Amino acid sequence: MIRMLVTVLYGIGYLICSLPELSRVKKLDPRLSVEKRDEAAHTLPKNWAASLIRSSGSKVTLEGEHNMPDGPVLIVSNHQSNFDIPVLMSSLKKPAGFLSKTEVKKLPLLPKWMEVMNCIFVDRKNKRQALLSLKEGSEKLKEGHSLIIFPEGTRSKGDDLAEFKTGALRMAAGAGVPIVPVAIDGTYDIMEKQGGWRFKPSQVKVIVCKPVQAEEYTGRDLKTTAEELRQTIAKTLRNPS
Repeated sequence: MIRMLVTVLYGIGYLICSLPELSRVKKLDPRLSVEKRDEAAHTLPKNWAASLIRSSGSKVTLEGEHNMPDGPVLIVSNHQSNFDIPVLMSSLKKPAGFLSKTEVKKLPLLPKWMEVMNCIFVDRKNKRQALLSLKEGSEKLKEGHSLIIFPEGTRSKGDDLAEFKTGALRMAAGAGVPIVPVAIDGTYDIMEKQGGWRFKPSQVKVIVCKPVQAEEYTGRDLKTTAEELRQTIAKTLRNPS
């Protein structure tokens, strides 16, 4: 419980102290390349995410980084825990925004950073609004930004993967960018496995799998692509080597 309180309070304090940097990032020269603007916008959030992982006592190892293509990509990951987001933010070198439920907008400070990180807020209760959000995500990819999605839609809380939904994959199809499956293992052990909000230091592994190039899935049934991505991640979790 003490470790949890320290982590939460530290995270909140970090965000409060980040306000001057947030103001600076919002004023970045629009003539800068997408890569340079994304790198600048994601530097502090990456450090914040890494500090949350450290304060939980956990360690993250990254494998397969060489599989990550240059340029914009749609990163598809399994979803074990609330810690998946800071784990991916801090471990992946490529800056990427997230698809997030719109309820997150009610939190203080965090949504402001998410906006400059090019995150997309989705109202899953409003189908029309959700479709507009996915269209926005496709435009972000076309502009050169990368995005991360959790196609299970909710946390699996372990190694058993739920069905991958196809909706968000349409963003990649619309933008013609590679899809990169990423397997996360061990985040469930940090918090959810303990019950409530108790934290336990854990060993977390992030494995970047081989990308699926646009020409490999364009014109195919997205349900088939979604299932193949799920199988790739499931196989990686069973046999990380």
